[in-house]
Amino acid sequence: MLVHEKLAQIVAQEGVSCHFTLLGDANMYFADSLDALGVESIHVRHEHCACSMAMSYARATGDLGFCSVTCGPGVTQLATALPAAVRASIPMVIFAGESPLGKAWYNQQLDQAPVVRALGADYIAIHTQGQIAGKLREAFLSARLHQKPVVVGIPMDLQHHEWTGSEDYVPSQKIMPKPAPLHPAPEAVIEAAELVASARKIVLIAGKGAMRAGASEACAALADQCGALLATTLPVRGLFVDHPFDLGVAGGFSSPLARELFAEADLVIAVGASLTQHMRDAGKLFGAAKVLQIDLAPKGINQGAVVADHVLQGDAKVAVQKLCEALEERGARPSDWRGDTLRERIANAPGDDAKFPEDGYLDPRDVISSLQEILPKQWEMVNSSGHCSYFSAQMRGWQARNFHVIREFGAIGNGLSYAIGVAAARRDNTVVLIDGDGSLLMHAQELETIRRHGFKLLICILNDGAYGSEIHKLRSEGLRDGGAVHGRGDLGAVARGFGLGGKVFTDLSTLASDLDAFDEGEDSALWDFHVSDLVSSPIMRQNHPAKRHG
Repeated sequence: MLVHEKLAQIVAQEGVSCHFTLLGDANMYFADSLDALGVESIHVRHEHCACSMAMSYARATGDLGFCSVTCGPGVTQLATALPAAVRASIPMVIFAGESPLGKAWYNQQLDQAPVVRALGADYIAIHTQGQIAGKLREAFLSARLHQKPVVVGIPMDLQHHEWTGSEDYVPSQKIMPKPAPLHPAPEAVIEAAELVASARKIVLIAGKGAMRAGASEACAALADQCGALLATTLPVRGLFVDHPFDLGVAGGFSSPLARELFAEADLVIAVGASLTQHMRDAGKLFGAAKVLQIDLAPKGINQGAVVADHVLQGDAKVAVQKLCEALEERGARPSDWRGDTLRERIANAPGDDAKFPEDGYLDPRDVISSLQEILPKQWEMVNSSGHCSYFSAQMRGWQARNFHVIREFGAIGNGLSYAIGVAAARRDNTVVLIDGDGSLLMHAQELETIRRHGFKLLICILNDGAYGSEIHKLRSEGLRDGGAVHGRGDLGAVARGFGLGGKVFTDLSTLASDLDAFDEGEDSALWDFHVSDLVSSPIMRQNHPAKRHG
């Protein structure tokens, strides 16, 4: 057995069943050995995309993602994806070959550890056989335990040595601690109950921590008990999808109605939500409301701001249940904020009803409304980044487990990769991606990956012929927008060139029949919706109002 075969064996023992990769000298023997063990490999066309696919695969499966790249340029191509994985707390292990130890000079030599650490990820170098088992186990354990990406660097010449170590390997899962749910301190529960009982307009916001703890029903019960309105952070959009007082997303993507109601609140209960700047919309979202944070590991200060007035530390589900019990013991009554009128407003309020000049192109809000009406709600929905993502974030009807988004680091260009990662994780389902034209064009080469691996994706592009965020920012400043404009073209033809279905939409009259044809077929398709570049989202108008010039 050679070392690269042993490395593959260890990775398979760690439970890796899907491997995203672009082959090069420093990882191709390892990748071939993984293939021989039956691990599925998704061969991509850019290393950034391998990392992004592993990210969304991890998020969709609830386990870690795994990818491999070659040394030097293979690692530097990760420079945009890795910070996003770090900030999104995504568990990943990345196998990165290193240049040969035994050569005085190698063309792709790079001191990889400082590069990776500067991006926020951990780097573990393995330079002897005796380190392999222990350090690989450490990498997988750290990724899972601390919910972060870990890059493992192994020189290519070491990989070709004969394996002389032990055949035994104890996977990280066997030593992974299995902690019991943390119960909150009784006095802290009493204090929180007093705070809740004294409030009259409460908003309960659930985040990823609430979803991981299985706390959605407990959160809804608490909201009903105290008469609170419900909302979620963007990554768990749909956690309360069937609740009549669900306001949708809390944060920069909040609807105008949600913003109006958040401003009236006197208490926000954040359950398993990290209260980031985006989630609080830089402190503008909740007015003078006090904040009670329920969290396993509250930080106190996050992204430069104090995030909560009161903290209840504990497992999200257990802490919420204890709070419900304490409120019941007090005989606390629900507030009268809810009512039939508010229920009707929530059910019927549009994501945005601002008026814009007509220019002959589709209104992106009409496209989203039409897609929401016809798309099966059990399909997987991938929300990308960029200006267009506000509109698709307002779509209702999808459960949180079928709604996928990773927006940390603010990078566009990930939509196709995230959709492929979800497709690899949910092979038995159809994946819908809603993305922008600028984002698609950054990594359009992965359309070929979709065709070659036989994924079933419906790619919906809101094509305004430009980088949408940039043109609206430039215009608000009175600057020329030509540098952000690239023209609409025919992205449907681009998809057909890669062997997929493709169509341009300048009206929506055939949408239902086109969906039927797509659903009955076996191939992926790209729908290119030519939308107006005059329609700006509420968050864009709020943060970049038009200035007077001259």
